[in-house]
Amino acid sequence: MTTGVHLPAAEPPDRPGDVAGRKETHNETRTRSSVITARAAATFEPVGRSVATARSFVRDTLQGWGLTDIADDAVVLTSELVTNAVVHAGTAAQVLCLRAAEGVRIEVADRYPEREVPLQYKPVDMGSPDSEGGRGLQLCAALASKWGVEYSRTHKQVWFQLTSPDRPVGTRTAGPPLPVNLLPLADGRVRVAVAQIDRTGSLTAWNEDAEELFGYPEEQVVGKPLTDFAAWPHTPGTTTGVADALQLSRWEGSYGIRSSSGRVVPVYASHLRVRDADGEPSTVCLLVRDHERAVLQTPQRPPSSDPAVSTDAQAADAFEVFIGSPAPDDLDGLLQRTVERARDMLDGDAAFLLLATDDETELEVRASTGLPSARQRFARVPVEAGHGRFGTARMPAVHEDLSVVHGAVPLLDGTGMRSVVTVPLKVEGRLTGSLGVAAEGPARYSNEEALRLQFAADRIALAVESARLGELERLRRGSLSFLVEASDLLAGTLDRDQTLALMAQMTVPTLATWCAVYTIADQSSEPDLSYVLHEDEERIDGLKALLSTIDPPDPVPTPGARVWKAPADAAHQAALQRSLLSLDSREPATVSSGIGTTLATASAVGGETVVLPLVARNRVIGMLTLGKPSEDHFRQEILELAEDLSRRAALALDNARLYSERTAISQSLQRSLLPPELPDVPGVEVEVIYRAAGEGNEVGGDFYDLFPISDGSYGFAIGDVCGTGPEAAAVTGLARHALRLLAREGFGGPAVLERLNAAILDEGARSRFLTLLYGELWPQDDGSALLKVVCAGHPLPLRLRQDGSVEPAAEPQPLLGVMEDLDLYEQTVKLDPGDVLLCVTDGVTERREGTRMLGDDGLTDVLTTCTGLTAGAVASRILRAVERFASDAPSDDMAILAMRVPEPPAV
Repeated sequence: MTTGVHLPAAEPPDRPGDVAGRKETHNETRTRSSVITARAAATFEPVGRSVATARSFVRDTLQGWGLTDIADDAVVLTSELVTNAVVHAGTAAQVLCLRAAEGVRIEVADRYPEREVPLQYKPVDMGSPDSEGGRGLQLCAALASKWGVEYSRTHKQVWFQLTSPDRPVGTRTAGPPLPVNLLPLADGRVRVAVAQIDRTGSLTAWNEDAEELFGYPEEQVVGKPLTDFAAWPHTPGTTTGVADALQLSRWEGSYGIRSSSGRVVPVYASHLRVRDADGEPSTVCLLVRDHERAVLQTPQRPPSSDPAVSTDAQAADAFEVFIGSPAPDDLDGLLQRTVERARDMLDGDAAFLLLATDDETELEVRASTGLPSARQRFARVPVEAGHGRFGTARMPAVHEDLSVVHGAVPLLDGTGMRSVVTVPLKVEGRLTGSLGVAAEGPARYSNEEALRLQFAADRIALAVESARLGELERLRRGSLSFLVEASDLLAGTLDRDQTLALMAQMTVPTLATWCAVYTIADQSSEPDLSYVLHEDEERIDGLKALLSTIDPPDPVPTPGARVWKAPADAAHQAALQRSLLSLDSREPATVSSGIGTTLATASAVGGETVVLPLVARNRVIGMLTLGKPSEDHFRQEILELAEDLSRRAALALDNARLYSERTAISQSLQRSLLPPELPDVPGVEVEVIYRAAGEGNEVGGDFYDLFPISDGSYGFAIGDVCGTGPEAAAVTGLARHALRLLAREGFGGPAVLERLNAAILDEGARSRFLTLLYGELWPQDDGSALLKVVCAGHPLPLRLRQDGSVEPAAEPQPLLGVMEDLDLYEQTVKLDPGDVLLCVTDGVTERREGTRMLGDDGLTDVLTTCTGLTAGAVASRILRAVERFASDAPSDDMAILAMRVPEPPAV
């Protein structure tokens, strides 16, 4: 049950019966019969500053809806009603703005329904105009077209409705004529990208200017969400998410769009929420390049006087008076607003604000207006620049003519500014920053202006320090996340070239515009330019050519970043020489293209360049060079982050170097365990296929050999050492070299293996079991081949006859490296023309797929299909069968030795 009193705007009741008599009629006038086209709501806590915040909320909402004509009246009424709620009633205030075709309705509710409940049939006392309480109802009666008060058990609500006047045809906003040099800068034709986004956040329209600005054709982006392309929430001063921003009736601000080249294009955007004939909502986005924002940006409104707020209240909120409302919620936005207001307050031509470092020894340029900010941003100047009061940033200072005192304010050198006033920003006695205003004429400022500027600086110092600490906290969190990700990436590779590429790709463009990595092989070597990267790929070659022509930086092990001026000086000198040559050249087309490339390179390295040493294990192994484009400077936080990254990158690079060296040594030793090449055996085809398991391995526990002995005989062997790694490789080398040596000394097969068995046992704890198939081969005059083989624990060799039959060519005997006394014997095998002898290691027969194993039977089945094939074809077919038997990569070494006696050619 709701009890309410509803009063017409112009006729307050003067009789008790009027309230009851008009209740029903007035309910009809306030019924929300019109269609609500927009809605905005906010809740404000019961603190004094909530009144100003509520005023800003209502003004920004109505201006966003295009209802500027009634915004002032709405702000006045809202201010009074919210004051009643949060100051007098002491409760939170809920403000609801509703837009309809005829105007706007604003409702202010609090949680104190017992206060000033009018009695039924009694006149309503709206208060005296001279008293503080009750004035809100009088203002509603005077300004609103409709208004009323409603009570429930838990809430009291005052509402009013303002009718939007008919808009006359004419100028809505205009600016004074300006000199041409003061007009906003645009690069050629101004392109306005138009994109439309549906209620799900997906793009539905994309015009030609959008294609030109960002490189995506319409068919490539339509249907995709805007979040795939928007660099959000990197927008300075924006805490609203992209999805929330698209739901607002109007939004205006800066963010970035990722172009088809991968670069982020800064844009200024204006969003408008619309609905089609079916009532389906969508958002229309207009976007221009950020430096062309004047095309879309709504002109800043001047501070308006609020008749409902007393002079004392305004003086109490000096920060809001100076900065304006709402105050930017990010540091860069707050600082930029501060310098603009300071410049306007003192009618200056330029203004700047510098923030102090943690140790208060230097000041860093963070915001400026009227100055070449790109050249000055993040530049550093000392706090104590000279002697006395005028040489320190800790005290206010007025310079009447900078041309007389050169270098008094280094920031203004070469800018044409003559007079300047600077004041410190202090919080609890600690220097936070410095604020200055400058003019082109001399003697423009006195101590009176210094006092005014100091008063403003005192009002904003705490807000600046709070925003700075918030930014530092965000930077530290981002830095930790960046370093964790960088550590994971660097730890994920041991390849030197990939490590160099990762180092550069992590710094560009996150930390710098371009990067170069120098490496030092050893203490006696000169630094070598190993990798160059620029965020613009077209400038990499020119940058690499420039760096190749200058001496590398000195490999100083001192930690921290140091400035390196050589690249910028060399680039500027090259550009100057090109320009001089172009004046005398008779081939302007050729020289012009060369000048373009040279100037582009000079611009790319024209800013600050720093060098960080790459130190690992107390040795300088290289240098990481970071650079900015023309006249840009590095922030101290970025340099500290780059220093942390350089330490991690140096260790990763040194680990990759050590791994590469050890891998090269290992591979060299492994190659020595294999025969350099196979000899040609007259009348016998021989083919060997060897596969070592494991990444980077060339030799494992399996080995093979084929070598001449004497008198036209050849020895061959194929074996498998138990285990893997260096121990197995050592036995492999022992076996291969011992077989050659003993066979050439004239020992037969059993004697060779017995002596090899003794040598393996002599290795003691380093010994390994060894299965070995050893044989000797004699080609015969009749085209056949005679073999004598000994199979010591090895898979039996298989003989393939011309008729397709397969049979073992030897009998199993004890393996080597187990017992001292062996009773070995050799068996004779004759290979007729067309016969094949296949010898394999257990990596072939023990190939598994789950519970299945290829085995001896499977190998026999494959070999039966090889009748008539050459030795090479037989070995290849066996390998394919092994690889196809299971989907996983082989986990064991494999060696395949195939020997075939070819058939005589047909006559």
